[in-house]
Amino acid sequence: MADGDYESVLCVKPEVHVYRVPPRASNRGHRAAEWQLDQPAWSGRLRITSKGKMAFIKLEDKTTGELFAQAPVDQFPGIAVESVTDSSRYFVVRIEDGNGRRAFIGVGFVDRGDAFDFNVALQDHFKWVRQQSEFAKQAQNPEQGPKLDLSFKEGQTIKLNIANMKKKEGAAASSRSRPAGPGGLSLLPPPPGGKGPAMIPPLGEQPPSFPTHSQLPGPANPDTPLPWPQPSATATTDVWGDFARASGSASSQNQQSTGWVQF
Repeated sequence: MADGDYESVLCVKPEVHVYRVPPRASNRGHRAAEWQLDQPAWSGRLRITSKGKMAFIKLEDKTTGELFAQAPVDQFPGIAVESVTDSSRYFVVRIEDGNGRRAFIGVGFVDRGDAFDFNVALQDHFKWVRQQSEFAKQAQNPEQGPKLDLSFKEGQTIKLNIANMKKKEGAAASSRSRPAGPGGLSLLPPPPGGKGPAMIPPLGEQPPSFPTHSQLPGPANPDTPLPWPQPSATATTDVWGDFARASGSASSQNQQSTGWVQF
């Protein structure tokens, strides 16, 4: 089944009134005040349906659904549906009976919101019809469609701020290279040329010196234990001598100051 064979409902209004429209005497338009609004010729339900590009205004009995009159609409606004000049709730609709006979009747809505929905439903349908026609033309002649021109016009320039881009890239790189400490906190790198804490010897003494071993000789057999390096006699004497002198001087000072003998 083709898409044009489907009939869809665009709008339904449960209560409308139909009026007899006198012949128009001039081109100034129809006026609802001339229709005897207190004496409608018929009252019932209004439905707007669409089938392909056509829209149909159907006046039906609101109890049985029997069709009272139908108005095919091929364009809007147009001669098939016209607004009156003195109200937004009334329209002049051209109905057809299927045998070629046509007549103009007045259709009125009780509420202004219903009249607005009636107007918008027809506008949206024929807006869709125009869009479908444009799409079909573009599909047949794709080269005739509008082309997107991205070229620079004469005298047009573009400015790039590269300095900010480099700063952002440098900040992103430093944040990625920063090591993470315990708890997920990032650690700052040490300052350039920084050194670890140095041991400060007592005042008037020299720091002990230890022999430096560049490399320990390894045994041929991996199961043989490595010999423990023995410090030189000079280094041992110096280290313990300094410690003895420092402790001895401290103990003698304590004995003189307190008067107690240390055992």
